[in-house]
Amino acid sequence: MAFRKNFLWGGAVAANQVEGAWNIDGKGLSVADVATYKANVDVKDYKKNVAVDSIQIEKAISDKSDEDYPKRRGIDGYHHYKEDIKLFADLGFKTLRFSIAWTRLFPNGDESKPNEAGIEYYRKVIDELHKYNIEPLITLSHYEMPLNLAIKYNGWADRKIINCFTKFAKVCFENFTDVKYWLTFNEIDSVTRHPFTSAGIIPDKSENLLQDEYQALHNQFVASAQVTKLVHKIIPGSMVGCMLTKLTTYPAIAKPEDVLAALNKNIMNYYPADVQVKGEYPKLILEYFKKNNIQLDITDEDLTTLRENTVDFISFSYYMSMLAAGDESGLEMTQGNTVVGGKNPYLPATEWGWTVDPVGLRISLIELYDRYQKPLFVVENGMGTHDKLEKDGSIHDPYRIKYFKEHLKAMKDAVDNGVDLLGYTSWAPIDLVSASTSQMSKRYGFIYVDLDDEGHGTGKRYKKDSFDWYKHVIETNGEEL
Repeated sequence: MAFRKNFLWGGAVAANQVEGAWNIDGKGLSVADVATYKANVDVKDYKKNVAVDSIQIEKAISDKSDEDYPKRRGIDGYHHYKEDIKLFADLGFKTLRFSIAWTRLFPNGDESKPNEAGIEYYRKVIDELHKYNIEPLITLSHYEMPLNLAIKYNGWADRKIINCFTKFAKVCFENFTDVKYWLTFNEIDSVTRHPFTSAGIIPDKSENLLQDEYQALHNQFVASAQVTKLVHKIIPGSMVGCMLTKLTTYPAIAKPEDVLAALNKNIMNYYPADVQVKGEYPKLILEYFKKNNIQLDITDEDLTTLRENTVDFISFSYYMSMLAAGDESGLEMTQGNTVVGGKNPYLPATEWGWTVDPVGLRISLIELYDRYQKPLFVVENGMGTHDKLEKDGSIHDPYRIKYFKEHLKAMKDAVDNGVDLLGYTSWAPIDLVSASTSQMSKRYGFIYVDLDDEGHGTGKRYKKDSFDWYKHVIETNGEEL
């Protein structure tokens, strides 16, 4: 079977990784603006490395430069959006997934009225996309909540943030009624892996971090359901998706204890989608809460909101797979997409240790569609590598072409199995600041950006060899890989 005729080919970026302009036109500080450059993250202590404490935050607030904070610089997409969108149009994009920075519309997150300069900026971005018939796919929350809300309320651990977010979303819907596709929270399951980045929780301000993480996740579920109801009302025909980090996990060997360990990890990975797609908490998760003394503030109104406002489709990121075992002491561990897991000896790995498993993408698509029977959308998939800019301005990246070719073939195989797939947006179509390590040298794009990890360079954009390859894939609707 072929991809659907209206298949949405494109790429995905996040405001905090591309825009820069962190203190321009009234923008406030976000949690991303206090992320420092950390190239050498300890695989065995990943969560500690991505946590941010009160002292680090105070230091970052007092530092008015962007020298140590790469996400304050990004790739200056704020001023290059026309040039970048033109390049995406040259690629033949049908869609671009991007996020609206909450702090451009509400600098502190709890103002009574939005910042008009922020609205005007995104209006221009959307108009530029429509000029080239590129459909916007907008993420409302992508690791960039207002820092003020993190400090004032310990982020999403406080229910007050639900109303702040709903107000922000309502402004987006009312001002951008020509946008059909929306995602609520990027990798919503990541709250329990990096609570500050994903939910604004400052660990040293939490008396019970585990409790706060799952309360924050619940509050995001409720907020997601509320804004799903809102956008359906404001923009008839709109479609809303949840967004999951697909952490496909295999048992290390056929030993039953390893199979059980993998099953438990996959259940925990699925449950955020269960809540948003099925409208209720799975019984196994409620039992997990009980056994771990996690007592959530869940109202009857919350349960009704969740039940009555489920999402229209499921989107997810897929980068790698991992192994699990009943006894993990014998496993070699590797750092992946903000998570640490067992390394599969049967798979090659990137320079950053992420295993390359295209068959795992096919497995993920089949598992998700079998479980939910709703349309799927691959909204992140790609590999971070070092690239070399040649003297003539060329960048030869056959490794990237090979990676994407294998993963797109796996997608076609899943469609052939009967999976209903809406589209595919690569992460990322243009080099940007890495989410986890804040590096530029960890490059993902079909478009090279001449900036290094310290922000030095011309910022000029160059097409890599993979640019023309992906353009041809889109032109043939994936028939020729």
